[in-house]
Amino acid sequence: MVLGALAAFSVGVWALVYAQSPDGLLKVVVMDVGQGDSIYIESPTGVQLIIDGGPDNSILRELPKVMPLFDHSIDAILESHPHLDHVAGFVDLLRRYKVGAIIEPGVVYPGSEVATFEKEILDEHIPRYIARRGMVLDLGGGALLTVLYPDSDVTYLPERKVHEGNIVARLEYGHTSMLLMGDAPDDVEARLLEMSSTTLKSDMLKVGHHGSKTSSSAAFLAAVHPKEAIISVGAKNKYHHPTQEALGRLASVGAEVFRTDQDGTVEFESDGIQFWRVK
Repeated sequence: MVLGALAAFSVGVWALVYAQSPDGLLKVVVMDVGQGDSIYIESPTGVQLIIDGGPDNSILRELPKVMPLFDHSIDAILESHPHLDHVAGFVDLLRRYKVGAIIEPGVVYPGSEVATFEKEILDEHIPRYIARRGMVLDLGGGALLTVLYPDSDVTYLPERKVHEGNIVARLEYGHTSMLLMGDAPDDVEARLLEMSSTTLKSDMLKVGHHGSKTSSSAAFLAAVHPKEAIISVGAKNKYHHPTQEALGRLASVGAEVFRTDQDGTVEFESDGIQFWRVK
């Protein structure tokens, strides 16, 4: 059983405290939760992180497929931004699982579901940490999650610009890497390119904003140059995601595309040398 607690250090590095036997593999599962995002990450030492909770309680259906049946603790959850298709599922998750810490961008966003999520966090007395560029989450066994964005205070972004406060992070294990974009739009991509395009190169890409035409710009994809790209998207969604524009740009860089609406839950593992698809 993982005994997770998140500690913040003055140098900007977070470490998860755990008690597990290592198996040497990093597990990344992009769960099929419909039109939304939810990603399960398990480090080589068994530390568990969930990025986004999806639009409803579909996460409760998917988690038992990737976690031990009687494991009801999660070391940390990360909210990329407070839109409901990314956080609504966390409400039921917090009622069923013991969560060690919450990592968030700090964006203030209205809505009853968000307020319910906030109340659950307070009721459970879960430690909260605001993510900023340069912070590193040490998952154990050599697996690191580095925050690339936001690079400034995004607390009071206008409601229409919430995506501009989205957490972007890069997962690394050995010589393998994955870029996690949440719903970051192309102007955030441009900002990342300005700050340092060399930090973006990654083996895998969790495609931004469900394959929207306003994400995955040509210049950005050229810098990332992923071998595999995973799109979390609901079947026959009303937004017509993923768009042909985004799919075309992914094809132009030679990325093999996986889609949860067609492939279901997509799982990869890494031994630090390469990623391979488990299912």
